[in-house]
Amino acid sequence: MGTVQTILMNTEQKKSLLLLKLVIFNYHGLDEEEKKILSDTAAKLEALDELKWAYDFSEQDNLTSFERAREFFKSTIATYEKDFKLEYIKIVWEDASSKGYVSEIEAMSMLKLAKDWGVQKDLLALVRK
Repeated sequence: MGTVQTILMNTEQKKSLLLLKLVIFNYHGLDEEEKKILSDTAAKLEALDELKWAYDFSEQDNLTSFERAREFFKSTIATYEKDFKLEYIKIVWEDASSKGYVSEIEAMSMLKLAKDWGVQKDLLALVRK
């Protein structure tokens, strides 16, 4: 998992990171590897309740979960400092890459969120490396 100082993350930050991973991965349906990434992240963060919250959030209406998450992120991740926002996206990109691929829908979703948060150019620079 990326370099966000997970020890210092509060509950809101843990929820945000787990929801971000979930909605990106769940765009095409979660496979076993993605579920493991989520559960490993929750274990590292000591955030099992936050992971349950993210799953509950998504399951309220799976079809609208990404758009609802975008709204949630407006009051959480979008308010964080630029480096922190980029780090969240970077973590998800690296986790998606660790599966051996980043699907087109995952990449487009991350770009859409990066644009919302004002870090789209930074994400593109990161991806090009």
